[in-house]
Amino acid sequence: MKEQDRTGGESRRTFLKTMAATGGAVAVTAGMGTTVASAREETSSEVASEKRGYHETQHIRDYYARAGI
Repeated sequence: MKEQDRTGGESRRTFLKTMAATGGAVAVTAGMGTTVASAREETSSEVASEKRGYHETQHIRDYYARAGI
């Protein structure tokens, strides 16, 4: 009976170690993906706003007229 418990314990322990390592790797990978994606979004929005600047469109003129500005 002790041999079965020990063998079962060894394989369970190995399984848990493997799952912990895999979970850690997944968490690190997911975190890096989010960081890279957010950096790209900021860069593209900054470039778009620098190129476009402020343009007074008809929509904005209508707002100014209603607001009394």
